[in-house]
Amino acid sequence: MIARIYKPAKTAMQSGLAKAKDWVLDYEPASAREIEPLMGWTSSNDMLSQVRLFFETKEEAVDYAKKNAIPYRVFEPNPRAAIKKSYSDNFKYGRIGSWTH
Repeated sequence: MIARIYKPAKTAMQSGLAKAKDWVLDYEPASAREIEPLMGWTSSNDMLSQVRLFFETKEEAVDYAKKNAIPYRVFEPNPRAAIKKSYSDNFKYGRIGSWTH
């Protein structure tokens, strides 16, 4: 079973990077999830899908995988594009879009 090492993306709910600083090691699913017929819940027989390990750096995660003989793949994070915004641009003359209130 192959492990994935990646840096999770920032959540869309907040502007902070609170849970996107650490690197994560988790396992790719070994089997597809099934819908349990009685209650309709989604279930899986894959116990490793519940394992999620957090590391401060990518090197720590790779070293852990090598030390425990876990095959792994590393996914590099996409760089964030910084968008320069200015509060005063909302009120400038010739602004694109209409002021609605």
